[in-house]
Amino acid sequence: MKALRASLCGALLLAAQAHAEPVGEVDTAFKLIGPDHKIVVEAYDDPKVSGVTCYVSRAKTGGVSGALGLAEDKAEASIACRQVGPVRVTQPLAKREEVYSERLSILFKRLRVVRMVDATRNTLVYLTYSDLLIDGSPKNSVTAVPIDRATPIPLK
Repeated sequence: MKALRASLCGALLLAAQAHAEPVGEVDTAFKLIGPDHKIVVEAYDDPKVSGVTCYVSRAKTGGVSGALGLAEDKAEASIACRQVGPVRVTQPLAKREEVYSERLSILFKRLRVVRMVDATRNTLVYLTYSDLLIDGSPKNSVTAVPIDRATPIPLK
């Protein structure tokens, strides 16, 4: 029970720290009933590294099932993270940490963004992928944000 409670608290904290900000969308297929199929672009600010924003594009299913939240979105996404201001690491970083997670289906599929630290090159590497409860998708996208050597990345 304690583990479940800690897990839920961690998930709520993560949700409070990182949230998607819609940037734009394009329609890819017309649906007679319900919203069209779309590609959406959302921005995610890294909750522990100010000055770094990740842009994720992904498919969003339309139609009646999409409007009701019952559709399962495709397990495909693309990511580009950029320095958008002065970089400041607000706390020591884990070598690998999930920055953002969003449910893509009612039960089993999640879109994840993971930050990895390449300490040798003083670079933050961001990976996006989706997973399923039973079998994840090998489709993924990666991007990197080099940090000035004068600002070493503190590790846990």
